[in-house]
Amino acid sequence: MSVEFIGMIHHRQASEIHPPPPMVLDRGYIRDFAQAAEAGGFDQVLVGYFADGPDGFLVASAAAAHTERLGFLVAHRPGYVAPTLAARKFATLDQITGGRAAMHVITGGDDADQFRDGDITTKEERYERTDEYVGILKRIWTEPGPTVDHEGRFYRFKGASTAIRCVQEPRIPIYFGGASDSALRVSAKHADVYALWGETHAQVKEIIGRLRTEAAKHGRTLRFSLSFRPILAATEDEAWARAERIKQRIAELRAKAGLVTKEAANEGSRRLMAAAALGERLDKRLWTGAAALTGGRGNTTSLVGTPEQVAEALVDYYDLGVTTFLIRGFDPLEDNVEYGRHLLPLTKRLIAEREARRTAAE
Repeated sequence: MSVEFIGMIHHRQASEIHPPPPMVLDRGYIRDFAQAAEAGGFDQVLVGYFADGPDGFLVASAAAAHTERLGFLVAHRPGYVAPTLAARKFATLDQITGGRAAMHVITGGDDADQFRDGDITTKEERYERTDEYVGILKRIWTEPGPTVDHEGRFYRFKGASTAIRCVQEPRIPIYFGGASDSALRVSAKHADVYALWGETHAQVKEIIGRLRTEAAKHGRTLRFSLSFRPILAATEDEAWARAERIKQRIAELRAKAGLVTKEAANEGSRRLMAAAALGERLDKRLWTGAAALTGGRGNTTSLVGTPEQVAEALVDYYDLGVTTFLIRGFDPLEDNVEYGRHLLPLTKRLIAEREARRTAAE
């Protein structure tokens, strides 16, 4: 199995340890980050969805103009844009980039954030809508006819055009996030890649097993993605000391902003908090310090150590069935460069060696 690496591009330099600057959209930062990711050997970068952030399609287009190979995984919340329009937007992005677009479906587990864009549906309704929505996208991208008709619970239309096709065949890849039972059910039906946040070995084995069972009901198989915030240093002690500094900085900034750790808003965050409850250091390299401080918000677990040690830890997850790693740092651009220099080539080499041994043993 081949391994894929995805970074995460932001519209400005910001993280849990870097307060966002006044400039909402920094074109130079987008350019520099995209070029560094491409030079470092990343396959794609995730363009996140934020109710208070710039449009992801346009950020991806801006970054694509400064790269040749890098792919763009654009997060998309079904329901805000009609599926017929979304199909054209993603196919157009794939055309503009020469086949470098992918979609990351984020149904949305935070009611307050959904309402910022006017969505008042319940979580269960959102997943039902996502099921119908993604099914429509697939039809428009792949059906041979010049038009598509549809009549469902959430959407009705007649004569939707299939003229704008994806460059990639038969369509762009679809990634899914979400850890609730509803999320797993819809992911198993539609996803090419199921993405989860960085969890313990036991948690990853459990959720992969559930997804495989659910996907088999549809005669499908999935690939799996795992997200981490690797913390690297020249020695293991220095890496753990850096993790401690990051934790102190997060606590300092949250205290200054008057933020308190709230109850986890979605199942993915609850799973991270369940891991954090087991301890701050798990499975040798898994660090839950940042997740515990933030209530499991976003992918906030880390693998800590030297590049060699973290690469070995990633290979452990590869052995569990993970073939895609979404990695980003607390120092986003600097860590992105460092991952490309050391972590990515080391991990790829270890996995290639492992696959070669397996082939020789067959």
